Amino acid sequence: MAKPKKDAPETEDENFNFIVRIANSDIDGKKRTVIGLQSIKGVGKRASQIIAKKADVDPTTKIGTLSDDKVKELEKFVTTYVEYAPHWAVNRQMDYETGADMHLIGNDLDMIQKDDVNRMKMIRCYRGIRHETHHKVRGQRTRSNGRKGLTIGVQRKSS
Repeated sequence: MAKPKKDAPETEDENFNFIVRIANSDIDGKKRTVIGLQSIKGVGKRASQIIAKKADVDPTTKIGTLSDDKVKELEKFVTTYVEYAPHWAVNRQMDYETGADMHLIGNDLDMIQKDDVNRMKMIRCYRGIRHETHHKVRGQRTRSNGRKGLTIGVQRKSS
C-alpha cells in the first residue's frame, strides 16, 4: 500500500480560490475559516470565532471553498464587528478623541497606535519617556533582561 505524498498538490474543484481578499488582506485559501480570518491585522482568535458564527459559516471549512457571496458577507461582518460584538471584545474601548468603542483593522490600527505613542511622548508621561528611551514599557524587570550594547555580560568587582 503506497502512502500519498504530502508535497503533492491537493485536488480542488475549479471554484477554489487560493488567495481570498478580505479587508485589504490576502488570506491563504487552504486555511480554515477561523484561522484565515486571524491573518487580518486586528482580528484575533476570539473575534474570528464571533465573526464566523455571526456569518453562519462553518469554522472548519477552508476559506477558499466559500462562494463570493459568503466572502463578501464575511468582509461586511469584519468591517462592522464593533456593532454586534460585546464591549469587552473590541480592541479600542473608549477612544481618546471620540469616547466611542472602535475595532480597528489593518493600517488604521498601526496609525492609531503610532499616534497614541507620539501623544504619550509629547505629554512626557512615564510610558512616553520609556518609549523614547527604548526601555521596557509595561513594568518588566530590566536588571538582567532586555540588555543591548557592547557591555553585555557579567562584570567582576574590582577589589
